[in-house]
Amino acid sequence: MVLVVKQHRCTHSATCSCTKGHLSEDALFLVFRHMNWNPRLIATLSCVCKWFDEVAKQVLWKEFCHARAPKMMLDLHSDGSHIVDGNWKALGKLLIYCNGCTKGGLFGNVHVPGHFVFRTRFSRTAGKSFLPMQCRMDVLYVSDPCEHLDQGEEGDLGFFRGIFKSFATSRVKKILIEKRARFHPKEVCPYCKAKLWNMLHADMMPASASARLGAYDDSVEYFVCLNGHVIGLGTLLPLSDSEEAPEE
Repeated sequence: MVLVVKQHRCTHSATCSCTKGHLSEDALFLVFRHMNWNPRLIATLSCVCKWFDEVAKQVLWKEFCHARAPKMMLDLHSDGSHIVDGNWKALGKLLIYCNGCTKGGLFGNVHVPGHFVFRTRFSRTAGKSFLPMQCRMDVLYVSDPCEHLDQGEEGDLGFFRGIFKSFATSRVKKILIEKRARFHPKEVCPYCKAKLWNMLHADMMPASASARLGAYDDSVEYFVCLNGHVIGLGTLLPLSDSEEAPEE
């Protein structure tokens, strides 16, 4: 029985060690399925040669995404939509990596190193709170905030990330284009390297985003890339205050 439908031909140089023989796609599939699609090992395999990198991008990262968030993947691919406009590797990284930010980057003087997270919950319901009223028919999955407490003058910070379903045909993208919103002049998406729109600068940041995040009013800012990946930040309220924060 063939486990990997599409076979990938190695196009590396004649000096590549894989020309002397390598595992088949089916063998790799079985090995990594046994290891529960371990993302660190998939990333390590990708560094071996171009063939392994291609198999990882097209097969292993796809299986990892489906194993890590099966219901979310099923929804993202329903109705004939094609969610992975970047690639499976980018989506896999988004599921398990908080990008943080560098000083002078997307979020001004804030500097928080990126890091892997053990597990994050992504919610379609939460995503509604980050959409302007005229775009509430769009589907956006947003993560729970990754909390970085006691960041000096910046206070308690909450980083979040997300993914749009069918971003290419979304109302959000259509309005951004109609507004002639400008891309960030330097920074790109940390997951797929595509250009970024600033939703705050485009005047498309609803007040409900702060309430959903448990953050101070006007402290939330987020970006969306051409492939529909979302990265954002908010200054979190003290727990006693955020519990009482109303939601739109």
